[in-house]
Amino acid sequence: MDLRATTSIVAGVPTVAVDGVVDLASIAAFRDALLRAVHANSGAVVVADLDGVVALDDAGLGMLLGAAAAARQADGDLEIVCTNKRLRTRLERTRLDQSITIRDTIS
Repeated sequence: MDLRATTSIVAGVPTVAVDGVVDLASIAAFRDALLRAVHANSGAVVVADLDGVVALDDAGLGMLLGAAAAARQADGDLEIVCTNKRLRTRLERTRLDQSITIRDTIS
């Protein structure tokens, strides 16, 4: 399955919605879209909407941490929207939720 990353403004918040599998083969597209959103919105919160993600490997987790660091360096932040119970459990077990805020909705 290919990865699709779409950037838009949702409820006034810059959002990168991701559909597909985030793995080593597709991570570059996700990273590029997320970092473009972070740099275009310095000082703001950017949301990574992972509700369309089928699978997220360790490289994807590391990339999210790197994007959060880049957002914080630009005086903003990165938050994640995730309602998929399996994926959310993975984010909690890896303690990513202690570094990046995870929400059920954007607003």
